[in-house]
Amino acid sequence: MTDRQVLLSGMAVTVFRLNGQFLDVAEELARPAGLTAAHWQVLGAVIEAPLPVAGIARAMGITRQAVQRIADILADNGMVEYRRNPAHRRAKLVAPTPQGVEAVKRIGPAHAVFADRLCEALGDDRAADVDRLLRELSETLEALAAEDRG
Repeated sequence: MTDRQVLLSGMAVTVFRLNGQFLDVAEELARPAGLTAAHWQVLGAVIEAPLPVAGIARAMGITRQAVQRIADILADNGMVEYRRNPAHRRAKLVAPTPQGVEAVKRIGPAHAVFADRLCEALGDDRAADVDRLLRELSETLEALAAEDRG
């Protein structure tokens, strides 16, 4: 393998490991509010403004089918509701109910504690650098994928 292949593989394996680690943290934070990490992820996507399922999927980088399944579970549990979408006749908007907003709020204190612990361990400047670099990596991968599609 070339040095660049080793770098790509190293980045991918690290990001896969980070994904698992962040999912574990999210599960721990969400559980006391009666949510899973996936439920929290979908609720978090619509907490500020309702979105169609496809919009949530794009924002979260997951499949539309996965979001639909989770949104249906959340709707059955009274955490979200489907609303008419003025921009599209068939694609309903997913919106949080007061119960869903309250569940996300219950996660807030533990989320703040963990954020403080992580930023203390890394240092605020390094934490900001990590955030910036991960966003840059994601944007670069998106641009490369767009090149391949176009």
